[in-house]
Amino acid sequence: MTETTMKTTSDQTDFGNYVSLLKPRVMSLVVFTAAVGLVVAPGSMNLVLAFASVLFIALGAGASGSLNMWWDADIDRIMKRTQDRPVPSGKVSANNAMLVGLWMSVISIGMLGLASNWLAAALLAFTIFFYAVIYSMWLKRSTPQNIVIGGAAGAFPPMVGWVAASGSISIEAVGMFMLIFMWTPPHFWALALFMNEDYSKAGIPMLTVTHGKRSTRNHILIYTILLTPFSIGLAFTAIGGPIYFFLSIVLSLMFLIGARKVFLRSEDGAIEDNYLEERKLFKLSLFYLFLLFAALLAEASLKSFDLNLMAWPQVF
Repeated sequence: MTETTMKTTSDQTDFGNYVSLLKPRVMSLVVFTAAVGLVVAPGSMNLVLAFASVLFIALGAGASGSLNMWWDADIDRIMKRTQDRPVPSGKVSANNAMLVGLWMSVISIGMLGLASNWLAAALLAFTIFFYAVIYSMWLKRSTPQNIVIGGAAGAFPPMVGWVAASGSISIEAVGMFMLIFMWTPPHFWALALFMNEDYSKAGIPMLTVTHGKRSTRNHILIYTILLTPFSIGLAFTAIGGPIYFFLSIVLSLMFLIGARKVFLRSEDGAIEDNYLEERKLFKLSLFYLFLLFAALLAEASLKSFDLNLMAWPQVF
């Protein structure tokens, strides 16, 4: 291997580490929900500006991820799930992670304001602040309600997308926010059930650590029940329709069945099959959210071509 080839490989590795700082897997869902929020919003937006707006929202999400990795480096070194992240593994310094996060925050907020409007930019700024400061620096390490309250950080992107396109906040934007906000606790509690040892070692007060797994199973079922009306109710807003309605019914039933199975499980049974049902519920929750937002996108596409499948009531 030549010196030039080795340098190129090293540069590519360094670049990859900095990309990892942005939490691309998490960012992909954030970008998708933000894009859906922008597309389903009323009015029209120049395609170039629409693409730019989604890009800057993505940069804002990446900035949040980078700041989170900077602040959480100490606990990331303890948890098996996060030990290979760029900062705890020593591939990127904590100072560089902080600088990347701060610069990307400034750039994403400023450029979103120029590409769309300053209300959207202000909302993006608050989203970054909420995730990096309120959740990462405060809630995550101080209360078992960390995921419940902190879920707002992941719920803002579709609202930011909506405001970028429409310039205002409406019930549909709030509905998308509430869908993700109520979805977040059962999603992460399912993860916590089979990753509890990691959270316990790191001193993170997840519900499984502070109240036990039995209480967590109870909460998963309760929150899944509470989530259902928000999921189905969105069908009866201006962005809903028959496709979304029927899919929300099916997915909600699947989620409820999965949550009930987790609720009925004993800890001995879960250990015996390595938390199979809990892992299934965690994966199902990801498909649940993705498919619901995909259904909103499908409804918007049909409406843009005046292809209404049937008369549909708008209640909200």
